[in-house]
Amino acid sequence: MARFPVYTDADIHGPIVDGLIDRGWSVVRAVDAKPEGTDDINHFELAVRLGRVMIANDKHMKAIAERWIEEGRSFPGLVWWPRRAYATMSNSEILEAIEELATKRDAFVYPIEFIKPRVTANHGRHRG
Repeated sequence: MARFPVYTDADIHGPIVDGLIDRGWSVVRAVDAKPEGTDDINHFELAVRLGRVMIANDKHMKAIAERWIEEGRSFPGLVWWPRRAYATMSNSEILEAIEELATKRDAFVYPIEFIKPRVTANHGRHRG
């Protein structure tokens, strides 16, 4: 599996970060890289300088990525889901979605990859 190096935003729940580390991902955590309260743009720019895909779920980080796209600036990628998805997705489902991205040949062709809850035909959302 072609795992990409990641930079996890401070808002990502600990079990997801720990799960990535346990699964062998190369992870830089925002809380280790910069002081608490550092602006999102500083984290985003550091992730870019380090060549890491940002993993985030806050609207500000998504807005930064969208602005960079509009400006024609490149970056390794952003894996993003809305915070409210924590109510419908288990930590393992989020981890599985990130793992699945590592297998996609076209991952990050558009630099923002959106994680969404899986929907099954007869059972609504899958909670994993």
